[in-house]
Amino acid sequence: MGLPRLVCAFLLAACCCCPRVAGVPGEAEQPAPELVEVEVGSTALLKCGLSQSQGNLSHVDWFSVHKEKRIPIFRVRQGQGQSEPGEYQHRLSLQDRGATLALTQVTPHDERIFLCQGKRPRSQEHRIQLRVYKAPEEPNIQVNALGIPVDSKEPEEVATCVGRNGYPIPQVIWYKNGRPLKEEKNRVHIQSSQTVESSGLYTLQSILKAQLVKEDKDAQFYCELNYRLPSGNHMKESREVTVPVFYPTEKVWLEVEPVGMLKEGDRVEIRCLADGNPPPHFSISKQNPSTREAEEETTNDNGVLVLEPAQKEHSGLYECQGLDLDTMISLPSEPQELLVNYVSDVRVSPAAPERQEGSSLTLICEAESSQDLEFQWLREETGQVLERGPVLQLHDLKREAGGGYRCVASVPSIPGLNRTQLVNVAVFGPPWMAFKERKVWVKENMMLNLSCEASGHPRPTISWNVNGTASEQDQDPQRVLSTLNVLVTPELLETGVECTASNDLGKNTSVLFLELVNLTTLTPDSNTTTGLSTSTASLGCARASFLPQRKLPEPESQGVVIVAVIVCILVLAVLGAVLYFLYKKGKLPCGRSGKQEMERNTSI
Repeated sequence: MGLPRLVCAFLLAACCCCPRVAGVPGEAEQPAPELVEVEVGSTALLKCGLSQSQGNLSHVDWFSVHKEKRIPIFRVRQGQGQSEPGEYQHRLSLQDRGATLALTQVTPHDERIFLCQGKRPRSQEHRIQLRVYKAPEEPNIQVNALGIPVDSKEPEEVATCVGRNGYPIPQVIWYKNGRPLKEEKNRVHIQSSQTVESSGLYTLQSILKAQLVKEDKDAQFYCELNYRLPSGNHMKESREVTVPVFYPTEKVWLEVEPVGMLKEGDRVEIRCLADGNPPPHFSISKQNPSTREAEEETTNDNGVLVLEPAQKEHSGLYECQGLDLDTMISLPSEPQELLVNYVSDVRVSPAAPERQEGSSLTLICEAESSQDLEFQWLREETGQVLERGPVLQLHDLKREAGGGYRCVASVPSIPGLNRTQLVNVAVFGPPWMAFKERKVWVKENMMLNLSCEASGHPRPTISWNVNGTASEQDQDPQRVLSTLNVLVTPELLETGVECTASNDLGKNTSVLFLELVNLTTLTPDSNTTTGLSTSTASLGCARASFLPQRKLPEPESQGVVIVAVIVCILVLAVLGAVLYFLYKKGKLPCGRSGKQEMERNTSI
């Protein structure tokens, strides 16, 4: 009989039920304690399970059970509560007419059995098991930044997971690429430890160790904390981390940017790549086309060979060497052919063609390229396409056919790859002026800039018939522009200005007439140059109107005309005023019809 009672007492202390002991009728053990769950920092409501009659609750003693020892914490006498000295002295109060004891600011240290005991009508007691919970902080994960070699003989540390201030101790689960990891001999080892803080909360630390392979270089690792609250089970996940994995190089190769067909002038980058970590030391070499030997090229600090601008001489066979500094083993890449497409300088024959008027001319354009070429001929002055192909034929040449012709050699398959050459065609003839005569409006004593343009072959020279500061400028091999700076004088107004262009085959002249700006001068038409602020008159317009020369009127005669016009206007005004005055006084014999007619005329 003593052994079953001993077992019952042990189980009771562990808060579990003890089954009835056979052969002892009428003797039953204590019921299981009532379970109350709260979170740290909240208030626990401990309800006394005694009979709710006023008599039973008027005399109650509360105890906390710690290490199987009852410690009085509160007493109720005649419905009045009083805390006992100790750790609960300032955190207990009565609620619900004395049926409930409230414990505030719950801590992990409060997780124990609480007992209420009544004295009347007979001794009764009720046990309450208080469970305390606290969610841990977000898990903090730290990866092994030094990395793990794949040839390690035993599991190496991958990462450490720390969960702080939880209660009770949370459970940790490690994941790789979303799949949970389990202990595996010589492959995966999880080492966990916990620390109890002064607050009673736990800090959990878990270290994941594993043997990794090359395929784990991009693997994502994270840890998960599982814990319980009064509301149920919960979990928190850390961020994902990647651990550096070191493995030897097995392959080296070259990469060229930009991808596609290259052309002269491009910025080209050649770099070495390898499948090892850390990457080996790289060097880039190019095969000498003469000796067939590899010659090392100069790379930048990142080991990249930069060709800027790329030239056709950069074309050739390139190779990369990767040197493993640990094993001192060098691995070569496969040789790679680099082609920089080009178009050579364009040649036109004849290079400086000269022809007589009425003759014919054939221009031939030539160039070399790494790709198929297309040719076209353009007129330099207008940009007009004259011919598609390398040959341009000009028949029955006129002097207007002289000037620039441009040959364009391009590669249609590579936009932007082209070269051009300009050739000037000279047609023999005397100088040709754009126009014969021109009129410009000026003010006396102003400084005037005059320009005169002529073309011809041989190249003409230009002279002026007045004194001034003259200068010449070549517009092209057959065209010249002369500028004269001159003062407008009465003599210059009388004679005008002439420019004469001459060469070995003849000469030609253009005339500029000058007219003063005054009140009687009519507004010049759209083909004349005028304006008080304008001091430059150009003779270079090919479509200028031909104007006849006329003698300018004398300044004195112009003044007389103005005075005569003003006097006539004043006489007419006085006469009209006198007639109107006489009509109003009735001095003029007008009938009704005449008066009506006058009124109509007056209104008009």
